Amino acid sequence: MRIKDFQDLISEVYQERDSERGTPKTFMWFTEEIGELATALVDESSTQQQKESEFADVFAWLCTLANINDVDIEKACREKYLDSPPKGFK
Repeated sequence: MRIKDFQDLISEVYQERDSERGTPKTFMWFTEEIGELATALVDESSTQQQKESEFADVFAWLCTLANINDVDIEKACREKYLDSPPKGFK
């Protein structure tokens, strides 16, 4: 699956609700998911499956933020890291 495909899927399922919530509240949900990921990464009892689930949640909420702010993540990453990579990026 390409990043764009996943971002489109998130949009299809959640766009209306996400747009109504708006960026500030959505960003709060995103930061909560980052906290859950952080906990999974430092908790030695976390399984690989739990870590993967938290990574997926963080990425889904990142896509949500991108969608409600009209940002194509795949395009943005390609332009920043492939078309004109920052110094030191190989």
